[in-house]
Amino acid sequence: MSGARGKVSRKITAGRSLSSRHWLERQHSDPFVVRARRQGLRARSAFKLMQIDDKHRLLKPGARVLDLGAAPGSWSQVAAQRVGAAQGKGRVIAVDVLDMAAIPLVEFLRLDFLAPDAPERIRSLLAGPADVVFSDMAANTTGHRKTDHLRIMALAEAAADFAREVLTPGGAFLCKVLQGGTETALLAVLKRDFAMVRHIKPPASRAESAELYLLAIGFRG
Repeated sequence: MSGARGKVSRKITAGRSLSSRHWLERQHSDPFVVRARRQGLRARSAFKLMQIDDKHRLLKPGARVLDLGAAPGSWSQVAAQRVGAAQGKGRVIAVDVLDMAAIPLVEFLRLDFLAPDAPERIRSLLAGPADVVFSDMAANTTGHRKTDHLRIMALAEAAADFAREVLTPGGAFLCKVLQGGTETALLAVLKRDFAMVRHIKPPASRAESAELYLLAIGFRG
């Protein structure tokens, strides 16, 4: 069996750069990637959200959820299941500037969430304020650690600003950040508006990755 997997790996990596080959080989052997495929999930990141929610109970039945930068949609899939969308409970709105294949019971809005009319359009679909706002966005990497850190933090800060516009009192915000120093500034800002703010790293997040998640619970409104 391992020999067969090796042949597949050599076939799919032929002609690619060294970094691309390493990424493909890691994906091919990653247990969370394998589980995601078996369960019909769009990305391994679904398990990060599951693990965070198992511990912190963000996705309550009937909750209104906003997923910023949703593509390819794995977090929206998890959210729809856990808020009870199949039973007519809750609502999940997925937003991205890129197109995304439809997900049952998830409403997709192709939109730049920084556009001036974005809050109004999103509230209209939510039919009220959001209970939870997610952002698993990551900017295209340059290979320069400091630049990549600043880019993802700019997205996280923009998502946090947007969350404060659409969250209901008591709501929660969850976003991806990278370790590098400036994430502590965002944490300090969020502490003024949320009852509890902390960094978390779910088990499905690769140990060697610099990614963290910033969780803020109990929006003060």
